[in-house]
Amino acid sequence: MTTHPHPLARLHLPGGTLLDATGDGPWHEPLLWYADRPARPGDWARLYEAGRPLGLLPVLMETGRGDDGPQDWELQPGRTSDPGDHDAEQVLEEYWQDFRFAEEGLEELNRWPGTAPAPAAAPGGLSPDRLAAETADIISDSGRLALIPALRSADIPAAIGWSGPLNHDNDVARLCAVLRSWEDRFGIRVVSLGFDTMKVSVGRPPGTGAEAYALAAEHLAFCPDAIDAELPEGLRMYADMELLGQDVWSFWWD
Repeated sequence: MTTHPHPLARLHLPGGTLLDATGDGPWHEPLLWYADRPARPGDWARLYEAGRPLGLLPVLMETGRGDDGPQDWELQPGRTSDPGDHDAEQVLEEYWQDFRFAEEGLEELNRWPGTAPAPAAAPGGLSPDRLAAETADIISDSGRLALIPALRSADIPAAIGWSGPLNHDNDVARLCAVLRSWEDRFGIRVVSLGFDTMKVSVGRPPGTGAEAYALAAEHLAFCPDAIDAELPEGLRMYADMELLGQDVWSFWWD
């Protein structure tokens, strides 16, 4: 039987490390390539062009808070399912119900409102991939670039078994199902991962207050820690300040 080399082995990459370390011991193949120097403007675009034909996508591994790199993040690919096995709206509704039962005095948030509609594309805007490259360039000094075997950006966390949201859900593929839905509706790209943080670029952000408020409910379900103001007023504030017309979304899990 003919075997084909792993896609990470088919690229002539600059200095870096092929990482197979997980929380359960070595993985049977490289999970990612991790650069040995800080990222610089333009690096993202170059890696994207080189890696995408081979099924590899770049992501910035942020260590700006002093966290160690991905070799110390206890990645769990063996415990991660396939994002395609999950329905995004069902996942969000389950998160919403879990949040509702954990909180008191939020009767007005009892009912899951459903997913937000896709906004109209802004005329003349950057493509989602170009926006992702420009976003990565802006924050490039906060980490190092990695290449991940993934066919779509939304699957990057699941492809490496990222455990950042472990206290919210121990199967990151369920969150990746939501990211897939956001990729389709809002043109998001996963730009950076930290130990427990994520930034995504947004090619089609909500353009009206109503669109932003509908989306805020999804963000509350996806990452309750991202909304730190008192609810329900905090939901409206989050929609207006963090979502309306914003082309970067940031998440962190406690």
